[in-house]
Amino acid sequence: MSYERYSPSGFGFLPPVVKNLIIINGLFFLATLVLGNTMNIDLGDLLGLHYFASSQFSPYQFISYMFMHGNISHIFFNMFALWMFGSVLEQVWGPKRFLIYYMITGIGAAVIQMLVIYIQVYNVELSLTADQIAQVRETGYQILKNNQNFADPMMGKLNALHNMTTIGASGAVFGLLLAFGMLFPNSLIYLYFFIPIKAKWFVIIYGAIELFSGVAYTGSNVAHFAHLGGMIFGFFLIIYWKKKSEHHRNNYWQ
Repeated sequence: MSYERYSPSGFGFLPPVVKNLIIINGLFFLATLVLGNTMNIDLGDLLGLHYFASSQFSPYQFISYMFMHGNISHIFFNMFALWMFGSVLEQVWGPKRFLIYYMITGIGAAVIQMLVIYIQVYNVELSLTADQIAQVRETGYQILKNNQNFADPMMGKLNALHNMTTIGASGAVFGLLLAFGMLFPNSLIYLYFFIPIKAKWFVIIYGAIELFSGVAYTGSNVAHFAHLGGMIFGFFLIIYWKKKSEHHRNNYWQ
């Protein structure tokens, strides 16, 4: 199977999975605004991904967090990338494989994000007493809800890590970007709509930027490692599918 012969065109066409994902994300965003303004329900807090040791964590958040967005620009750029890269990939893979890939990369992004938070929490807890850690776990969430934090900087850092919420489709979107770069490495992507760069270099540069940002800006509210997680899981899934396809083809000709 050769992906190089496929010409990525016709972005105006919305295949079914991409179309439904955009609709679902839009509906969740609308529900977040309506429920927040009329009933004071924080849907992002309920459906966003919490650290597994937090009292607010639920397993379903590994999926639901992908459909939550913080503001108009957040959802716009994610949905724009979903349309731009997802439309091509769904036409190549078909709806079933595309949806599987999207969900696995999104969940994979959450797994990597959770792992990184665990490492950060572990390192911070080394400098705190058992009583301080217990105090953060018992009262930290409510303190943050009141737009406050602990005066002790390490307790405050632990509280922020322990009760942070990850939302957005970016992990899955970065998985789509990785897939586009692997399937169409020499296709041109236009930065700011007029600077051409080959997809393979765009993916490599973007991945390097995310890695640097994740290490250098640990206090950022952008989940850089979740983005990398989507790319990592996407890479291994594509490699697995490729080897599986080659195995079936070889067996067919034997």
